[in-house]
Amino acid sequence: MTTIVRVRYAPSPTGEPHVGNIRTALFNWLYARHTGGEFILRIEDTDQQRIVEGALEAIYDSLEWLGLDWDEGPRVGGPYGSYIQSERKATGIYKEQADQLVRKGHAYYCYCTQEELEQMRKEQQRRKEPPRYDRRCRTLTDADHGARKGKPKVVRFKTPEEGDPITVHDIIRGDVAFDPATLDDFVLMKSDGFPTYHLASVMDDHAMQISHVLRAEEWLPSTPRHLLLYQALAWDPPLFGHMPMILGPDRSKLSKRHGATSTLEYRDGGFLPNAMFNFLTLLGWSLDDKTEIISREDLVRHFSLERVGKSPAIFDHTKLEWMNGVYLRQLPQDMLADKLAAALDSYIQNHQGSAQVPRSPGYLSTVVPLVQERLKTLNPQEVWDLCSFFVVELPEYDEGVTPKGLSPEVTRTALQATLAALQPLALFDAPTLEAALRPLAERLHLKPGELFGAIRLAITGRTAAPPLFDTVAVVGRVRVMARLAHAIAKLSDKKRS
Repeated sequence: MTTIVRVRYAPSPTGEPHVGNIRTALFNWLYARHTGGEFILRIEDTDQQRIVEGALEAIYDSLEWLGLDWDEGPRVGGPYGSYIQSERKATGIYKEQADQLVRKGHAYYCYCTQEELEQMRKEQQRRKEPPRYDRRCRTLTDADHGARKGKPKVVRFKTPEEGDPITVHDIIRGDVAFDPATLDDFVLMKSDGFPTYHLASVMDDHAMQISHVLRAEEWLPSTPRHLLLYQALAWDPPLFGHMPMILGPDRSKLSKRHGATSTLEYRDGGFLPNAMFNFLTLLGWSLDDKTEIISREDLVRHFSLERVGKSPAIFDHTKLEWMNGVYLRQLPQDMLADKLAAALDSYIQNHQGSAQVPRSPGYLSTVVPLVQERLKTLNPQEVWDLCSFFVVELPEYDEGVTPKGLSPEVTRTALQATLAALQPLALFDAPTLEAALRPLAERLHLKPGELFGAIRLAITGRTAAPPLFDTVAVVGRVRVMARLAHAIAKLSDKKRS
């Protein structure tokens, strides 16, 4: 067996890859990069009935978004291609190996129809027996096979009916023993000529010199079958490691009812790839009992299979949002400004028709310091809710123009006085604005909070916003004066009505 670590991620194109599936790819990638080994991508598309259009591109997009580059596989090639099983099937290698197993007495042809198998399961249920194939075709004679010539058939493996336990030496879980009597004669080759997962994955792992098979816990019960296959083929098996399940907050299997499960949904929902990379790595692996934020470089440096846990990991969406916020705050100001612009453009395109975000040089860079601490994601809706009053001409007053505790008359007077106080200012920065407006509250016999609340509502349309004087300075003199006049006009209209 090869001494170089060679690991593989072998998804099936049956839909967008979910976070548990991509966590498998991530752990394989980390182990390869940590050991200086090789990370192989292989597409297992032998179950043709379940293939979903667009799923293959979704797999590539998910890996590329997270920066999980592959050393061999589709798009990059390699010495053991093809790396797509349907293309490997076309060469006849799977059928040839299955027929050879039959000739050597390790497998047999089975002609049972779906109706016969269904009737078999019903009888077993009636007798309260576990559903399994009853091996009726295992003892067919040559004459029996001759009589069935031309009928659809599958190839089944001859699992030993008794014997010593089959022990899986699992890197993560330790030794796990299986009684061979609990295993059935599983299918190697389907009647449509495609191999099953069991045969294809074993053959391809051997052909591609895979040293470690690191996969989800759900595949652990398949491993004794694979070890039997390796034994029948006289091949050395790779090392196996089965990673812990990912559960929802209620400790049930992660599913749609817990929220998004597709990796690309998180990409499109405004999460950063480095945050998702960090978060997924901590679902089943830890550096210590306290470190949460770990760079990609440090994760590669410290990753080891010894620190992969056995217990299920909990997918905590609140923690992911927190972690994404940490990564957003680490972004350079100009980079985050570009991402805000993209999110705002996306929102406007879907909700605001032809409206445009102002494109004055560096404008959104001045907005960043005011919202960066409050951002959790770059979801267009969240960004719009947080930033819209910076980029529209006039705000919407969904709750009116009068703040709580003030009458419309007092509010109108306060805004008129504010407009008059701001007009002569030579500078329109936060210190100058504060120096002009704090004394105004006293002259109007208002508490500072009352005056500032009225100004905030008039300029932003919100009762809560970033620090007032910084916000006023960033919105800018022209739009601030226009908004104050607009609010005063609304209050005057209200008085007349």
